[in-house]
Amino acid sequence: METNNSMLQNEAKVKNWIIAISIIIPVAVAVLLFMPQKVDVGAEWVYFLPHLNAVINTAASLALILGLIFVKNKKYNYHGATMSVAFGLGAIFLVSYVVYHGAAESTSFGGEGAIRSVYYFLLITHIVLAAVALFPILFAYYYGYTDQRDKHRKVVKFAYPIWLYVSVTGVIVYLMISPYYTH
Repeated sequence: METNNSMLQNEAKVKNWIIAISIIIPVAVAVLLFMPQKVDVGAEWVYFLPHLNAVINTAASLALILGLIFVKNKKYNYHGATMSVAFGLGAIFLVSYVVYHGAAESTSFGGEGAIRSVYYFLLITHIVLAAVALFPILFAYYYGYTDQRDKHRKVVKFAYPIWLYVSVTGVIVYLMISPYYTH
């Protein structure tokens, strides 16, 4: 049996990893977005990725909503399963997003008038919250996975609404900009 001191050391290591990942990933994404030259992947297939990402985000949003419904109904196994699905979809999305933005130029929004303000409000809040979302999401997932329910509940109060907002606004931003994709 693991000693209490050993368990605390393991948790400290996990927390350090979560902090490192929560910093490294947004920085890496920012670097890829603002690289002066994109990575040549030698194929047109990358232009399909925004469409795939929208499907992934939609599925993740549905999994998040189902997860909430399951936990409210005390169906904790289903809650854990749907949150794991949302977490896995988030990981797949992140890889796809990084590949796309590392290889393709960003698309400019062509809308005018009030819709332009709505688009940029959603986009900016989406980006800012996506950059900070990983930190509480990883802690929430870790605490849920390790059945530390009190800690899980405390973190989820912040993580869940941010995660759901980022996921849903990702789909909305995609729907708003998709008419302006050239590929």
